[in-house]
Amino acid sequence: MDYLLVKHLHVGMAYLSISLFILRSALSVTESALLQHKLVKILPHLVDTFLLLFAVLLMITIKQYPFVDAWLTAKLIALLFYIGIGTIAIKRGKTAVIRLWASIIAVLIFTYILGVAKTHQVLSWLAVI
Repeated sequence: MDYLLVKHLHVGMAYLSISLFILRSALSVTESALLQHKLVKILPHLVDTFLLLFAVLLMITIKQYPFVDAWLTAKLIALLFYIGIGTIAIKRGKTAVIRLWASIIAVLIFTYILGVAKTHQVLSWLAVI
């Protein structure tokens, strides 16, 4: 598969994923019933599945892998933290304030992941300063 096509599909899914996360976080913090809508519950998981699929295709294409290449290891570890904090932001946070702070932290982690992806450096955005 063409590298640029897979890269653009991966990046597109990443932006769609964070957009859906922010929407779901806002619905969670405001305790909106829309959070239970079938499309709101299913679409983010579908997008994230394709995001990970394209990530694996990219790794194979560029022949760089977590636990071999530091920047991909950093992305993977940050992704695990993002997922954990994201579950607090969307459903496990007991209060709206906890869910709000978890949402903010999750977006900051996503921003770190984006910086690592752009720079291929563990320092993320700090690597360009």
